[in-house]
Parts: sequence; structure tokens; C-alpha cells
Amino acid sequence: MPFKKLRLIKPLLSAVHSEGYTIPTAIQQEAIPHVLEGRDLLGCAQTGTGKTAAFALPILQRLYLRVTKPKSSRQMRAAKRSKRIRSLILTPTRELAAQIGESFRVYGKHTGLRHTVIFGGVKEIQQTRALHRGVDIVVATPGRLLDLMNRRVLSLSDVEIFVLDEADRMLDMGFIPDIRRVIEQLPNRRQTLMFSATMPGKIRELAKTILHSPVHITIAAESLAADTVEQSLYFIDPRSKQALLKQLLDDPKITRALVFTRTKYGADKVVRRLVQGDIIAQAIHSNKSQHARLKALASFRNGETRVLVASDIAARGLDVDDISHVINYDLPNVAETYVHRIGRTGRAGAAGQAISFCSDDQRNYLRDIERLLGRAIPVLQHSIKSKPLEFWKSQAGQKPKSKTGKRPKAKVGKKPKSGADKKGK
Repeated sequence: MPFKKLRLIKPLLSAVHSEGYTIPTAIQQEAIPHVLEGRDLLGCAQTGTGKTAAFALPILQRLYLRVTKPKSSRQMRAAKRSKRIRSLILTPTRELAAQIGESFRVYGKHTGLRHTVIFGGVKEIQQTRALHRGVDIVVATPGRLLDLMNRRVLSLSDVEIFVLDEADRMLDMGFIPDIRRVIEQLPNRRQTLMFSATMPGKIRELAKTILHSPVHITIAAESLAADTVEQSLYFIDPRSKQALLKQLLDDPKITRALVFTRTKYGADKVVRRLVQGDIIAQAIHSNKSQHARLKALASFRNGETRVLVASDIAARGLDVDDISHVINYDLPNVAETYVHRIGRTGRAGAAGQAISFCSDDQRNYLRDIERLLGRAIPVLQHSIKSKPLEFWKSQAGQKPKSKTGKRPKAKVGKKPKSGADKKGK
């Protein structure tokens, strides 16, 4: 089914086609008609399914038609000058908010609709200036949005369409109380769209309180391990992961790699070792400043940085073209997160590879992942010994171990037996 069969208006079709998209994804085919009809919607879909366009395109169309519908030019000018916020998209992370904002910019470039992105970690002056000028659409993270609301910088009393994106991620990050405070400020008569990769009990309870007779759409997780992503696995000693990663990245076929670690400290450690091995890499995680995170993403997108090492903050919503490889340096302890991670490659029909490292302490995680996928991940052999390569020792400035396996003790002078002996000498 081509996009034109979804009853999208010409300004949107032109923008979609200019981006090279002709056939909508499953979530787009199912969701767009219902959103255009004004229905509430509960969508269960993993990352990489194209759900941003599934809500951005119909939102842009509904708002555009309401602006251009008045017959008199006076009414039309008044509508365009309005400073009221007509749509709010709430999302858990700054990176995802920025990327959703970019989607509204790209898809809405022929509509004249205005949007802005609101999140913390940066100075708010540009955000407040945009709000004072007037915007139709706000994409926001909960913290900064509530701060501006409490200071009466913005009002949500005119919101017509509300989107709660990555609801389960919101739950994991402890944002549900903040979400409820935001919803209290929304008008009762509105269209609400809610998207979540999984549906735990608390998310279902939240959906019942904010959705009215919603359409339910589910895209099965099994279909998301796309045939375009070749998956493979190495069983490896934890001490040898750095050496194997370096060996893999020495292959020029890996043109742009996203490496996932379980911790922020682990991400920084991997980057330090890669840089020591003359591999250009940067880390992105929640301990980095917003400026540093945006700079790292920009460098990765434009090809200046070949390897981006991330904690799971980047697993959802990271939209970078032509990622050739995803490498799971650590397996995630939640099976669905594996699907989120590998969904960063093999996008838009392109081929990609997902390579995972599994140590003995992570075999339970592997079983959960393979149970979710419904199949085993092919295992590859590697030539890395059980001990790390001497390269990593020398680069880290570590002293070699003795034959007994213990590091030699530093030589020190003999300690005097007592203060009296020392004084006597």
C-alpha cells in the first residue's frame, strides 16, 4: 500500500516522497487512518517500526486542515497568529525528543505549522522565546515541561492532540507521577495517542485512565528482528571482550558501529581503550552533558566518529542512517531491549549486522532473548585467547603479571623495627 492510499494531503505526501519513502510500515498503515478519524489509540510497537511518522503525519494533517478550513481570510490569519499549543508529544529522553522534533520539521515543511522541542540540560532561553512567538506543536520531556508550566511560561489548556511516547520507558525512568501531573492540565476533550514497546500492568492501568474507547494496535516483536539484520553471537571470557571488539573494528567493512554496554562506566572504559587503539569513538549516556551528547550524535551522524558507545539511553529512538553494525558488548538483562538495540541497523530495507558477546554470567539473558526471538542466535568462533591481548595491558600502563599469576609487589625499603631502634641509629 503506497502512502497516497492513506488519504494524506499533498503537502505531506511531497515531504514523505522527498525523503525517499514510498511504502508505509505496518504501524503506519494501521495507525494513520484511525488517527486521521480522531480516534484514541493504544499502540504496542518496538523501536524501528516507524511509529514517529505514524503519529506525526496525521497530527500535521489534522492541525493543518483546521487552520486552512476557515473560509474568510480574517479567520485564517487569526488562526495562524494564535500562540496556543495545539499538540503535545511527551517522550522520556532528550535525544528522542530532538529526533521527534526533527521528524515534525521534515514532514511539516510544506504546512506552515510551527513546533519546538523542550528538554532539560540546556539553557531554556531559546525554548521560551519559541513559546512566546507561538507554536502549534510541542515535543517535550517531563521535567523541563513541568518547570515551565509551574512558572506559567506555557499553558496546555488548548491542546487538541496528546501523544505519550515510549510509555514503558517512562515507567522505567520513574516519570509516571510527572505524566499524571501533565495530564491534569490537559483539557478533557482531546485526542490521546499512547505508544509503548511493552505493556506491563501499570502501563495498562494508565491507558485505561487517559484513553477513551481506543483502537488497539500491536506489532508483534518477532516480526521486528528483520531479515535484513544478520545476527551472530560470540561466547567469550569477560576479560577478552576488549580484544575481540578491537579485532572486529579493525575490519573496514564495519563502516559505522553502535556498541552497547550495560553501564555508563563501561561505556567510558570501552571508549578509552578504543581511542588508545587508534579507533575514533565517543560515548553517550546520561552522565554526559546535553551539549556533549548532541555533539557526539552529530559527529556519529556525519561520519567523523566511526564508533558510538552507548548505554541503553540510546537504544530507543536513535535515528542514524547507515549503521552497518550493532555490537552488544554486554547483553541486556531485559530481552525486549535486545530487539530495541539491533533495530538501529538494517533499517529501511538496508542490510545490517548485530553481533553480541555473551559471557558465562549472561547466559540467562541469552536464553530470554532467544525465547523472545523464537530461535537461537548463530554462534561464531573467535581466535582471542582467554587472557586479554598484551596490547591492552601496555596501553593501559599495567605491569605484567608474574609467572604465578600475581602482580609483583613494589620494592620498598626495610621498615625499622621500632621508633627506638630508628632513633638509636
